[in-house]
Amino acid sequence: MSREEAVVLYPTPAIGHLISMVELGKLIVSHRPSLSLICLNNPHVRHALISISERHRVLALVIDFFCYVAFSVARDLSIPCYYYFTSSAGVLAFFIYFLTLHEKCSDESYSDPETLLEAPGIPPLPKKYMALPMQDRRDVVYSMFLQSAIEMRKSVGIIVNTFEKLEPRALRAILDGQCVPDGPTPPVYCIGPLISNKEPSNGTGNSSDDRDAPESLKWLDMQPKASVVFLCFGSLGVFSLEQLREIAVGLERSGQRFLWVVRNPPPDPSRPVATVVQADPDLESLLPDGFLDQTRDRGLVVKSWVPQVAVLNHQATGGFVTHSGWNSVLEAVCAGVPMISWPLYAEQGHNKVSLVEELKIALPMDESDDGLVRAAEVERRVRELMDSEEGNSMRERMAILKDEAKAAMGPGGSSKAALAKLIESWVRS
Repeated sequence: MSREEAVVLYPTPAIGHLISMVELGKLIVSHRPSLSLICLNNPHVRHALISISERHRVLALVIDFFCYVAFSVARDLSIPCYYYFTSSAGVLAFFIYFLTLHEKCSDESYSDPETLLEAPGIPPLPKKYMALPMQDRRDVVYSMFLQSAIEMRKSVGIIVNTFEKLEPRALRAILDGQCVPDGPTPPVYCIGPLISNKEPSNGTGNSSDDRDAPESLKWLDMQPKASVVFLCFGSLGVFSLEQLREIAVGLERSGQRFLWVVRNPPPDPSRPVATVVQADPDLESLLPDGFLDQTRDRGLVVKSWVPQVAVLNHQATGGFVTHSGWNSVLEAVCAGVPMISWPLYAEQGHNKVSLVEELKIALPMDESDDGLVRAAEVERRVRELMDSEEGNSMRERMAILKDEAKAAMGPGGSSKAALAKLIESWVRS
């Protein structure tokens, strides 16, 4: 009796990575329903894969880059191992070039935060914009990232959540072998954009027919087209009390309509990440006196959460101030909404450089010397995004990319073709 064919997914629990891996699984099943998908959450990878192999013919193990320890296990068990890279092709180009950078850069130059790091296919990257663990060679996590980059070069293939027309230069550098100068580059499959929700069917996001629609969407229904700047910083992004008040002053002075998602400040102001479940914020105590009343006619502040994809696709939304997590970037691209990039953690600083300098679909939000983004910077950038020639130019660019994203995932599109090629390689093997 023949065993059932299966693909095993091994995500990391980090929410952005997990959601993206789930979407990948849904995409695979939609293309080939006969495949069984098995998601690992077992730290004993070897035992789990042996057990699965007794009941299934495992065609592939697909791992997140944080789960690189599974690579050697898959190799020992003769299971083809693929990496799923949940960020951009630009970050991927840098990551698989990381070993070369490690060998080329002296400890002295690498210790300078102003050092510009150059990798094929992407703009020069200020070292301070790298993910924190990659900035310090003495950090044990640095060694883990380096090992993951090494193993990725040896994988059977790399699946990446992007599409060809979004990042052509970075992809060309990877495919031409420039990022692995001393060996072969694994095949790369661009299967994105994968996002967790689809665009509203009417294309406007209007919620007038839905009595249970969130307050944010009902408020947007009353705003003019493309008039609202939306501020939201992912599932983990948080700000100090001082920074929240700087944002509030900047928004008030900008004169622009806004929808702003606010969370409680973190216990440690130096860590802009929500590490525990938070209570809803007390907006009156967090924001400047009188702010909510003075901006009531043109702004809405929402506690903790809004349906981000629906907000981005609403016809009233004209700009997006974002932490530049890759899932949020792709959601903005699919909605055709230009951005202001305000990175907080992980690879978001790298994304900022690509969005601003390479793709030209975002403005930078720049910190002052003390690490705060001042009210004047918030005011200036919001006005520039919503009411300037540069903002309009980015809006036009995003409209084109929105159509390109839809085409990539449609019949005959580049991402559809890459997915078919990937699955065919599994079945052939």
